[in-house]
Amino acid sequence: MAKARRLQPAEVERMFRLFRQAEPEPKGELESLNPYTFLVAVVLSAQATDTGVNRATGPLFKAADTPQQILALGEEKLRDYIKTIGLFNSKAKNVISLSRQLVEKHGGEVPHDREALEALPGVGRKTANVVLNACFGEPTIAVDTHLFRLGNRTGLAPGKSPYDVEMNLLKAVPTQYAKHAHHWLILHGRYVCKARKPECWRCLIAEICQFKPKTPAPP
Repeated sequence: MAKARRLQPAEVERMFRLFRQAEPEPKGELESLNPYTFLVAVVLSAQATDTGVNRATGPLFKAADTPQQILALGEEKLRDYIKTIGLFNSKAKNVISLSRQLVEKHGGEVPHDREALEALPGVGRKTANVVLNACFGEPTIAVDTHLFRLGNRTGLAPGKSPYDVEMNLLKAVPTQYAKHAHHWLILHGRYVCKARKPECWRCLIAEICQFKPKTPAPP
């Protein structure tokens, strides 16, 4: 497949205008009750589906929705709640450890600070970006497999690594769309611009996207 041509600023503006017209206030699909439970859900979602995480965290968050309550629950009981999620043993350790750090260093609150977030066990740059965007309204963009694919496939923000794509997205996305760009792109990648067979025939941005050949509509 030929390398996609990088989109021009006017094309990028039109792309996000179309996304906004279709869904003015996009939301992520992880369920949470507060910034702490959202952070926990994002940590649990690594290499797992949002649906699978929600199935486990529904009962968990009814039992404990603060770092203090999770610590009181303990690692063994926490594992029982999340055992249907992949890598649940290591994730349980991380959730207990990050909960302890939040209590000891941040008064039990999720910090509004990238460096402090990335210092928490199980929290990397991508998770920090998701939390900063969803909980604090920061115009951050977390590059997962969907955004990496879209950045390169469409010509929006080509890059060889997730970090490259993130930096190029931050440069390319117009300011007025920056807050919601992450959610527009992840939902588009999840449900329309799929990895194996993008559904180009029903894509909002098919005329702008540089991916070729376009997938034809099914018979």
